[in-house]
Amino acid sequence: MGVLRVDELRKSYGDVRAVDGMSFDVEHGELFGFLGPNGAGKTTTIRSLTGQIVPDEGTIDVLGTDPTTAPIETRTRVGILPEQATPPSFLTPEEYLEFVGDVRDLDEGAVADGIDRWAERLGFESKLETLHTDLSRGQQQKVMISQAFLHEPELVLIDEPLANLDPLVQEQVKQFLTSYAAADNAVFVSTHNIDVAADICTRVGIVADGKIVAERSVADETSDDLLETFLDHVDDANARDLPSLERDAIQT
Repeated sequence: MGVLRVDELRKSYGDVRAVDGMSFDVEHGELFGFLGPNGAGKTTTIRSLTGQIVPDEGTIDVLGTDPTTAPIETRTRVGILPEQATPPSFLTPEEYLEFVGDVRDLDEGAVADGIDRWAERLGFESKLETLHTDLSRGQQQKVMISQAFLHEPELVLIDEPLANLDPLVQEQVKQFLTSYAAADNAVFVSTHNIDVAADICTRVGIVADGKIVAERSVADETSDDLLETFLDHVDDANARDLPSLERDAIQT
């Protein structure tokens, strides 16, 4: 059974069709890239996957749960890292991660070990007792990454995982995501950065106008190949929203 299946998903806001027949699946061992420009329907899709909004049409299966009818069960099973999410300003990283462990009904010893492991992995050991309001945006992002993996979920849904991180930590996070998916888990990464998708994903779905318009196995393509595929399926106005696009080099 697949980890994640989406079939003919649709969601409109008034006259605007944000998601229009979205279909894809993710299997164990995959790091699936959800690649598209801003406004392509990525965030609306993720919110549907996590039960934050109810789609107008279509079906979703997340680890055997339906987030449209049982959103709490779905969110209990998965790890979630929303874009631009921040931990509570009035808590420290240690307090917040302990709170997450309590909400997820995790063993106290396992939570303590997990906090130590993640603080060491991402380099915020010295900040564990510092209020989030006094931490940089990058340090807060490290805490949010930690909470998504604290319960070692079978599936993790991540929106722009490398935002606000310095280059060294970005590389550490990319290596971890790759190894985590390879350990028979699944990682779903939404991004508008082709370089990120090419570096870490095993398979990429290119999103435009609320649907998957192309899928590619990254093992079969270079970063330049992926860029060309993207440009073939996304109009120029949207394509210009993407960072790290060496358009002139590709076109010459």
